[in-house]
Amino acid sequence: MTSFEQLQLIKPLQRALAGEGYERPTPIQAQTIPPALAGQDILGCAQTGTGKTAAFAIPILNRLGQRNRKSIPRRPLALVLAPTRELAVQIGESFGAYGRHLHLRQALIYGGVSQARQVRALNRGVHVVIATPGRLLDLMNQGHLSLDKLETFVLDEADRMMDMGFLPDLQRIIRQLPKQRQSLFFSATLPPKIVELSHELLTDPVSVNVTPKKSTSVKAIEQRVLFVERRGKQTLLQKILNKAGVERTLVFTKTKRGANAVAGKLERSGIKATAIHGNKSQNARQKALDAFRRNDVQVLVATDVAARGIDIDGITHVVNFDIPLDPDSYVHRIGRTGRAGADGVALSFCTSQEHADLRAIERLIGQKINVDPDQPAANLPRDQSNEGSRRREPSRRNKPRRSSGGSGRSRGRASSQAESAGGTATVKKNRTRRRRPQNSKAAAKPRSK
Repeated sequence: MTSFEQLQLIKPLQRALAGEGYERPTPIQAQTIPPALAGQDILGCAQTGTGKTAAFAIPILNRLGQRNRKSIPRRPLALVLAPTRELAVQIGESFGAYGRHLHLRQALIYGGVSQARQVRALNRGVHVVIATPGRLLDLMNQGHLSLDKLETFVLDEADRMMDMGFLPDLQRIIRQLPKQRQSLFFSATLPPKIVELSHELLTDPVSVNVTPKKSTSVKAIEQRVLFVERRGKQTLLQKILNKAGVERTLVFTKTKRGANAVAGKLERSGIKATAIHGNKSQNARQKALDAFRRNDVQVLVATDVAARGIDIDGITHVVNFDIPLDPDSYVHRIGRTGRAGADGVALSFCTSQEHADLRAIERLIGQKINVDPDQPAANLPRDQSNEGSRRREPSRRNKPRRSSGGSGRSRGRASSQAESAGGTATVKKNRTRRRRPQNSKAAAKPRSK
């Protein structure tokens, strides 16, 4: 399949796709849509940003549009499960765009907001439900939703659902599915647990794998590493963001607190920024995404979990403010600026303590990341330029163990022994309470009664 015209889709769907500028399908679409239109189950392995939402939305909308049936209260005909609220919203927007000329109803079901509006939509009747697992189960348990009329089930970002601990919820939902149905299963990776789940869910599936090797999946992205000590990262980030050509930028931090701190300092320096992470309310997260999408803010600072599934065009730069501990997260992060083969720039700030994490990433992607000439390793202070210098401190396992029940005098002897053996960390820890000045008159002076 080289064009959408070859699919012989219904006219309203063709008109909507033409309006969206869809002419040539992406590889995941070309290999998935024809068998899905024929009613076959699909096992698709593809990363976010490859066009897989259209790969399952188009067959669903085409089938529902052909039959043109009235919706049934509380009994949807198609269900799409997504791991996060943000991804669910984006999938809903895609269904709305592709189905704008069809008389179909859809409902978004996710937590973090009142369920009242969601329940009203279900009571009116919807053809398609796009949901996160937790809220869906809540509404099913309350009797607001039944899956007995379901015809098509889609599981998107299955590996991410596993990472987020949704497996028990998924299994409960799967047990409620009718036996006669079509199932479409998508995942960025296929670890053993995902394969096991796919066997439980799918019947004679068509397997589609368009995920490139890690070494080529980031090939279109210009990658550079900038060596900088921790206290210099914020200043360096602001310097980069003020350069010409740095427009819509996504910044990644390890922690939620770090995301708030970075965004706040950028705002105070005059750079429009906002943060998104799991501690934010659903309304706040959606407001941040909308502001970033509309270019109301230049910078979105995010954590890995919150950013998974974010699909926003035109991201020119991704900045790893912190090197990720998991090398796979690096590929997912920088892929936000290389959507569907587009060019982009990925910059990674690396302290001396993060060198080992950087090497793990380079092993995964099969290439060395170029050092930014403006920020070479030589810019680090001498005491930080030697990689792993802190790791050469004596191991705690070599230190004498202190008895928890010993007297103060015995604990003092243990501290002295530890100091002579090189165990400086123990002495420092107890210095304010236990250690006395040595070789001084104060030390020799007898205690007055």
